[in-house]
Amino acid sequence: MAESFFDTFTPQEVARISAAGTGVKVPEGWSPIWEGTAADKAYIILSGTVSVRRHGDEIAQLGPGDIVGEVAIVNHSLRTATIVALTPLELIHLSAETVRQLCSEVPAFEKAISSATDERLASDRTHAAD
Repeated sequence: MAESFFDTFTPQEVARISAAGTGVKVPEGWSPIWEGTAADKAYIILSGTVSVRRHGDEIAQLGPGDIVGEVAIVNHSLRTATIVALTPLELIHLSAETVRQLCSEVPAFEKAISSATDERLASDRTHAAD
């Protein structure tokens, strides 16, 4: 099974991260993040599956324990993909400011965000070569 974004955190860190965000439910078919838009939020997926799409083509599917939307926040850039709910979702909504605050207050969060970002960027380079 793929590693969850939360796997490297202590229970206290998980509680801190969860408390910093807002729980939201998203219906199937809804897109909480759109390619080419401002990086104003990220989501941690608690349940459900999303399709990650670039220029309309699916490049990945993500599920519980994954974070989405962090790359554009970290890179201070516009969104590079659209996220579409393939199933109903339960998410933790994190504003861009909350992501930055957690990065400064919870070293393990900053490390996990950096790791997730590095993995996504490496995957982007692979897809660009396709």
